[in-house]
Order: sequence, then structure tokens, then C-alpha cells
Amino acid sequence: VQKLLGIIDQVNQARARLSEKEANKLNVKVELQADFFAGVWAYQAQKMNIILLEPGDLESAISATTAVGDDTLQKEAMGYTVPDSFTHGTAAQRTYWFRKGYESGDIRQGDPFNDPDLN
Repeated sequence: VQKLLGIIDQVNQARARLSEKEANKLNVKVELQADFFAGVWAYQAQKMNIILLEPGDLESAISATTAVGDDTLQKEAMGYTVPDSFTHGTAAQRTYWFRKGYESGDIRQGDPFNDPDLN
């Protein structure tokens, strides 16, 4: 979706001009937007009866976002976190953006690039 919307190309151009720390922050926003889009897809697919979410499916998706948060992965691997090295977002951020997409169902409601909490 991000490639089709031209977002990936814009991010790649911007990333080339940034420090590693700033490029990582930009990459986190890309990943959080992808989590948001996944939530929107789940909402719309269920609404259109493309898929039928069974009890526990949403919780499983949220558990997955938690399991792949940079903080979770780093704590498991190293015992501590290095936030400046995050490239996908924390477990809480990933869960928040997926849930926001699922609850809104509207692709226009999720813009991590302009979210003041991520700047």
C-alpha cells in the first residue's frame, strides 16, 4: 500500500539525507503506518465479509504487534533497549497504531509522519 501511494519512494529520498539516528526514526514511522494500514485492512475486510474474525483473532494480532516491538526484541536478546536503534517501533507503539487502524477503518486517520508524539 505504501509503495502504491508513493510513500516508500518519498521516504527513501528523505532517508538518504538523514543521519542514521534520524533515518531510524523515519523508518519507525513507516513501520507504524504499515501497522495502521494492517488494522484498517482488518476492519474493512471484516466489514465487507471478506474475512470473518473469530473471537480471539484481534487479540492474536495485537499480541503479534507486541511480540515484534523493537523494545521487546532487544530486551529478549540483550537484556536492555537502545531506543535510537529502533527501526520498527516499540510494542506499545505498534499496538497503538494497529488498534487505531482497526478502530477507525479509515486510511486517512493514521499519519505517524505528522504525529507530534513521534517527533
